[in-house]
Amino acid sequence: MPESRLKQSILVVFSFGFISFSVNFMEKIKTFTLPKLPYDYNALAPYISEQQLKLHHDKHHQAYVNAANAAFEKLDKAHSENTDIDVKAISKELAFNVGGHLLHSIFWENMAPAGKGGGGQPGGAVADVINMGFGSFERFKKEFTMAAASTEGSGWAALVAHPCIGRPLIMQIEKHNVNVFPAFHILMVLDVWEHAYYVDYKNERPKFIEAFWNVVNWDRVNKNLSLVK
Repeated sequence: MPESRLKQSILVVFSFGFISFSVNFMEKIKTFTLPKLPYDYNALAPYISEQQLKLHHDKHHQAYVNAANAAFEKLDKAHSENTDIDVKAISKELAFNVGGHLLHSIFWENMAPAGKGGGGQPGGAVADVINMGFGSFERFKKEFTMAAASTEGSGWAALVAHPCIGRPLIMQIEKHNVNVFPAFHILMVLDVWEHAYYVDYKNERPKFIEAFWNVVNWDRVNKNLSLVK
């Protein structure tokens, strides 16, 4: 993994915990950068078009990166000048924009081109965990789809696990930061903000959700699960 992506992942560890390893605190980055996609912009077509993916990644994800960095700058300025800051307001800014950045970073990684790592049914440990927790992949897919479809307004559906809890759960996140289960490890996410699908599917969220199953990168989800310790 390139150094820049390694450092980006370090931030994910401490915010969402789906990767686990030790690192020197001095090695951490203090601002975010937009991560490169692990595939070409047209690689997820026809399920997600090049135009849709470019807008989502280059415009919407970049906006969360910029806003999170602006909040960091406010904190740094207040600390360096020893001035007061509106803690409640800055906390809301960080929760929303850091959450947006990190969730999108996970989202890009848990997709792959259809037939080239994306789609189909999971194998390995993820298949075992899903069967244990939901009874079958079909039941899991149904419940995850329902969570994504019924998210109020804008938000996410996520498959999550905790090392001390012997069952996987589906987390329905509103915005980027509401209804998050503390300390759970995110294995996979689906963005159901309208900006994730409006070019391709207009307001038909269910069609986008169904298309998503064709590009799920189950190898990536398995790797995420292997790091839940």
